[in-house]
Amino acid sequence: TGAEAVENAVKIARAATGRPGVIAFTGGYHGRTLLTLGMTGKVSPYKKDVGPFPSDIFRAPFPSPRDGITVQDAITGLENLFLTDAQPERVAAIIIEPVLGEGGYTPVPFDMMHQLREICDKHGIMLIADEVQAGFGRTGKWFAIEHSGVVPDLITVAKSMAGGYPLAGVIGRADVMDAMIPGGLGGTYGGNPVACAAALAAINAIEDEDLLARSTAMGEHLKARFAEIGARAAPYRMWDIRGLGAMVAVEFVTDFDSAKPDADFTKRVIAHALKQGLLLLSCGMQGNAVRVMVPLTASDEIVNEGLAIFEAAVKAAVADEAK
Repeated sequence: TGAEAVENAVKIARAATGRPGVIAFTGGYHGRTLLTLGMTGKVSPYKKDVGPFPSDIFRAPFPSPRDGITVQDAITGLENLFLTDAQPERVAAIIIEPVLGEGGYTPVPFDMMHQLREICDKHGIMLIADEVQAGFGRTGKWFAIEHSGVVPDLITVAKSMAGGYPLAGVIGRADVMDAMIPGGLGGTYGGNPVACAAALAAINAIEDEDLLARSTAMGEHLKARFAEIGARAAPYRMWDIRGLGAMVAVEFVTDFDSAKPDADFTKRVIAHALKQGLLLLSCGMQGNAVRVMVPLTASDEIVNEGLAIFEAAVKAAVADEAK
């Protein structure tokens, strides 16, 4: 699982640095085990009633235009964390999703990524890119962090790597990976040959079918159509349309002036879409965003069919309010 990849990345970082601490970010999602839940920055439904969580895990702010948190505010919050709770000489790793998953499909500003790299280099901290959801073509590149030009010390992978078949892994420099003693990493089902074969086939498909370019083109199409739908079906309700490549989200609000998250409206959109055969999934700290995870191999006809159903669902949700 992706959670096991994250756990192993933390173990590797701790072994490589001889330090215990881990810093994660508000809204980040890293898994459902106790360690990864401790790093996850969203309570419901993941962390509710299942604590306490491991120690030496610290939380830094994530940039949020809605909340008025700039990149510099987030970096200042991280620097303040070093002064108040997380002694940098005791921090093994900073882990971040290059595009928040559960947190709302929000890309990390590239400037922040560069500053995180500088901070990690300054203090001897490992930078971990959690690419479990964003990796292997979802954003138009093999890994979402490539968009920023930043090179992390470790990358966690899963999900699309094997086309949905259960497989996960950690990628890193040899000098970092070799910090673990032989036998220090492993598991009953690690390196399953069927899962590895599925991953090889998926990687070949991404290359042979040029799915990175397909992801970029699909994302541009999705965002353009969502903008049209927002203007036609529900003016002033789609507060933000965002994402990298085909990793796109639409955020619904009560109105543009207040930009108040509208989770109830989002639920109605999802419910109406389900009635017409389209499966959607919400995300975001307030549950008011719909994330789009169209298979990169989906035809234009299927994508457009889904967009038509989505538009009808938004119209139906608006009509509900008029009743």
